[in-house]
Amino acid sequence: MQGRHMRIAPILLLTTAIGAAPAQAQVSVEERSITDLQTMMGKTSSSEAITRAYLGRIAAMDRTGPTLRSIIAINPDALAQAKASDARRRARKSLGPLDGVPILIKDNIETLDPVATTAGSLALKDNITHRDAPVVAGLRAAGAVILGKTNLSEWANIRSTASISGWSAVGGLVRNPYALDRTACGSSSGSGAAIAASFAAAALGTETDGSVVCPSAMNGLVGLKPTIGLVSRTHVVPISHSQDTPGPMARNVRDVALLFSAMIGADPADPSTAGAGRYAHDYTRTLSTNALRGVRVAVLRPDMPAAMKPVYDAALADLKKAGAILIDVGAPKADGLGDAEFDVLKTELKADLDAYLATTPASVKTRSLDQVIAYNAANAGSEMSFFGQEIFQMAAETRGLADAEYLGLRAKSLRLSGPEGIDAMLKTANAASLVAPTYGLPWLSDTVSGDRSTGPSASEMPAVAGYPHLTVPMGLAKGLPVGLSFIATAFDDQRVLNAGYAYEQASKSRVPPRYLPVADAGQGLDGRR
Repeated sequence: MQGRHMRIAPILLLTTAIGAAPAQAQVSVEERSITDLQTMMGKTSSSEAITRAYLGRIAAMDRTGPTLRSIIAINPDALAQAKASDARRRARKSLGPLDGVPILIKDNIETLDPVATTAGSLALKDNITHRDAPVVAGLRAAGAVILGKTNLSEWANIRSTASISGWSAVGGLVRNPYALDRTACGSSSGSGAAIAASFAAAALGTETDGSVVCPSAMNGLVGLKPTIGLVSRTHVVPISHSQDTPGPMARNVRDVALLFSAMIGADPADPSTAGAGRYAHDYTRTLSTNALRGVRVAVLRPDMPAAMKPVYDAALADLKKAGAILIDVGAPKADGLGDAEFDVLKTELKADLDAYLATTPASVKTRSLDQVIAYNAANAGSEMSFFGQEIFQMAAETRGLADAEYLGLRAKSLRLSGPEGIDAMLKTANAASLVAPTYGLPWLSDTVSGDRSTGPSASEMPAVAGYPHLTVPMGLAKGLPVGLSFIATAFDDQRVLNAGYAYEQASKSRVPPRYLPVADAGQGLDGRR
């Protein structure tokens, strides 16, 4: 799902956190791709120096400087991992293109490193599990340096209908590097802001509906919400086994494809991934500027803010320049999809969160959703000073995974989003992929009224259906980032990556952030710039 201003929350900003980093960066890491970093490590630098440079950048910018609040904790073992990578490289035993590359992990995904996995909640401040989620284990096996944990919308933004995207009691309010008064979206807000600010090469987020693609679009990044069943969800603080998935976020498509290649795999503890092995390969190998040549692409033209229209028109022109044949399609009505999805998520939240909390260490005292609700009520000053927990309370009243009404709503939502939704649009256009604006403009962060999103959203149907959804930067509107979505049917993740890469190379639309206090929207209200 999609989170506010931190009043306190010093708890994880301890010796493990940002102040321990060196003040001076040894090398320049700003806007460096994974390929750039590998070249540097092979010639003029090292993983240790690059890791120190990222730590220095975080120290200078995350809780000071622009004060992005994108990082919850630094991994105290990061430098040791970087030194081990350098030793492998000297011994000519590199593990591949991710070896030595610093990566950030959203703080609802467990790592075996000595840091807590909090989901942004003080109720989980002692949740140090010393176990890798399989998705992290895949990156670690490829040699990635686990640099730290990123802030997020607390509980992945499923606690309240009035939440503020990007806020957690542990980490505070994440700020958008393009305009500091604007939302970084959520719930993977910290991953989005951190990678936009070059605090690491790439990051993991998670999505239930929009939580990878929204913060990617609103922070000028590429983000992939994979097909459900390709990436394990084990040891990830859950919302919904039907829709949850980790997803890679980076500043370009190739880097996202590199991470994704290391994330795929079957996990006996997650039955949805039983067939993932047949899709495990190098997803960079077919990236080509010619991937759209002669390819039919279905185009949605939803209502959107006026400032976005010329940007979207330019993106469509770039798709044509890349050789795509554009076919306009209308969106299906899908009446009742949103309500059905919400009821499914509430039921699964209760069942799945109870199951997860039962596996946490004895130091975690909240062992069920009901106990988390009680904890929040008892600690309202730190946990509920801005918004409540009405979704948690609704979820606590659901009737379980065997409930006939829940099962019927899940079947309805799958039908409306898949066969009668995305698949129907693709069939009408005789196309293999679909494009649309990912979201509207980043809205103002408002600690009084909560989120006030405006403009289109492309996330719901692929999230509910479990289909792949890639967002790629299509430039700035009123000084704020907006993204272009590529959507396809199940297990067509390679197709959306190929199309996104061809568009990215034709458009070159990503603009780095400038950390402005407000958006550079053009002519000022007083007639001056």
